[in-house]
Amino acid sequence: MTADIPHESVYVHTNGIRLHVVQSGPPEGPVLLLLHGFPEFWYGWRRQIGYFAGRGFRVWAPDLRGYNLSDKPAGAQAYRMSEIVADIVGLIGQTGQRQVFAAGHDFGAMAAWMLAASHPQLVKKAVMINVPHPRVLTANLLKSPQQMIRSSYMAFFQLPFLPELILRRNNWRLAAAAMAKSSRPGTFTEAELHQYRAAWSRPKAFTSMLNWYRALPRQIGGLKAGPCEVPSLVIWGEKDAFLRREMAEQSMKWCTDGRLELIPQATHWVHLEEAERVNRTMERFFS
Repeated sequence: MTADIPHESVYVHTNGIRLHVVQSGPPEGPVLLLLHGFPEFWYGWRRQIGYFAGRGFRVWAPDLRGYNLSDKPAGAQAYRMSEIVADIVGLIGQTGQRQVFAAGHDFGAMAAWMLAASHPQLVKKAVMINVPHPRVLTANLLKSPQQMIRSSYMAFFQLPFLPELILRRNNWRLAAAAMAKSSRPGTFTEAELHQYRAAWSRPKAFTSMLNWYRALPRQIGGLKAGPCEVPSLVIWGEKDAFLRREMAEQSMKWCTDGRLELIPQATHWVHLEEAERVNRTMERFFS
């Protein structure tokens, strides 16, 4: 699975749990924290890890709580964003550096927004890929009929047991198809989807992953992050089937130093589809 990505796997204790973290690059390099989304795991950054490690960054790509090889606490309450951010703060505390660069995609981008807003002293610069500022997301989920339709799958995920049963049938056929159909053709090879299926099949994994969604209705008020004072870059694939482009533009109002990179032909999976452009854009921003 990882022969083409020079790395080491470690386990880090943080916030009362143990997270699996893939590390790559020179130990003395500036730390770049890569935060994956749903339904990925650290492997979702496979087209970024080697690139940034080769340019002198010390890359940390964790399996966030509930995913793959990391701990999977029981119950939706354990997956509130406050717990996720606390996990990440604990990780940063063990990097040996006072500040890190952070990048997140999907739910990982929400975590990056919340981290940068609540702990700006820990983040040099932040990149958020295809998820808007939490205030913008909350407003659109509550008030935009278009976004409500696009996010209707979130309501399905609130059901107990049934989403897991349906999605795991026939070797995760529907889950894999959802990724393939929402991305450009060829984005996910069959070999790559095999790695996702293996991660989803770990005991308690998929229920824990869905618990990120199940925690959302319990914390809408807790997603009221303030303005992001950390220099921020939002990268957005305009063909995202799940989230409206307008939310990326609205997010700039919540950044004191924000930049927006729209990529017209890319989807929600822009970091994989347009990896070269995304990597170069991030590198320029970090420098």
